[in-house]
Amino acid sequence: MPLDLNKVFPQVGAMITRFKADGAEREKRFHFALTELHKQAANLSHLSRKIEAAKTSWLVAGPVETLDRCYQPPPTPDEFTVLASDGSHIAVDRHRSTRCYLINIGAVTLHYGPNPGANLESSPHLYSGEEEMVIGDDKGHEQLIEGNLLGIKRGVDECQRLVEMTKELPPGRPSLALVDGSLIFWGLEAYPDFVTEALLKQGFLSYLSAAAALNKAGGRVALASYISFPRSTEVVNALKVALCPSEVLDTDYCAGCTTKECHAVTEVRDRELFMEILKPGERSALFTSGSRFVRDHYAEHEIFFFYLRLEDEVARLEIPRWVATDEGLLNLTHALVLSQCRLGQGYPVALSEAHEQAVVTTADRESFWQLVEASLVEEHLPSLSSAKSQSKRTRWV
Repeated sequence: MPLDLNKVFPQVGAMITRFKADGAEREKRFHFALTELHKQAANLSHLSRKIEAAKTSWLVAGPVETLDRCYQPPPTPDEFTVLASDGSHIAVDRHRSTRCYLINIGAVTLHYGPNPGANLESSPHLYSGEEEMVIGDDKGHEQLIEGNLLGIKRGVDECQRLVEMTKELPPGRPSLALVDGSLIFWGLEAYPDFVTEALLKQGFLSYLSAAAALNKAGGRVALASYISFPRSTEVVNALKVALCPSEVLDTDYCAGCTTKECHAVTEVRDRELFMEILKPGERSALFTSGSRFVRDHYAEHEIFFFYLRLEDEVARLEIPRWVATDEGLLNLTHALVLSQCRLGQGYPVALSEAHEQAVVTTADRESFWQLVEASLVEEHLPSLSSAKSQSKRTRWV
């Protein structure tokens, strides 16, 4: 039965009315936040000390330089390479006869300059053995790779393929390796330490180390993640710390606060501030992530970020420390991401192409399971599925 839009229509109308009523208040908070950001830019050392001392339940950006500083786009090299990877997966289906999952990684290499070229590929990998279905430790603990953890596993595989491609680059060629989404694997906070050890330290961070090593060997390879239309509020949260009358902010005691100075910037997002501050093509100052998870696990790969102004939106770029502290690699990231967005009508063309290579459609998923079940039948192996699965695939009259 289709959705009854006649019943939804008045609810949409009520929502729009509410948005309009809240608009003036949001505009007031935005302009106050913008003024406060410029004000705090002149008092960076005091703000940094206050942020360092604060104990908050929300993420606070660590300012590296003047908050409202803007950088014009650096020149694009005469020749360069952009690499990107993206992934899709077919999850474990407990209603099917076989426990397995598939990860499909799309990878793109785009060469620009006198000898342009492109390589587009996809690499599907089927995981089915018992050792591939779980992550375990030497004490017998096990964690099934499914749900959110499968998405994290896919992200690690994306980075692995990306770094493999960087090793094939000509020495010294300016290059940028791009992934979509955050470099911070937030979801691992919900899992035991042995899972973080396997996927983050032995997996993702080891690949970042391999990419960093290329630069020590004479390469010029930057690595970054691209977040379109970010919802982050870390810079705004730094303003909340500044506005708090307590010299040491501790959110455990905020319930007893009667003045609520920090509420003056509530619901303002970082992208809104930098849409106003930056001109098209410019990037913001650098910030460090305030994540405790990053501090505890990322070590020399500490995550920095900046905002990039495009024509119609502001994107967030995350980079590891070894890119952020190398002016050449930082400028290369700025220049090449901007070039990619202009070529891709606002979104990096390499990431768009990698997504196209990686995508697994609904029809692909059904064909995959048909192949699995047909292969089981051909080999005279049990091919059983749940009644629920059969019901979904049966047309009822």
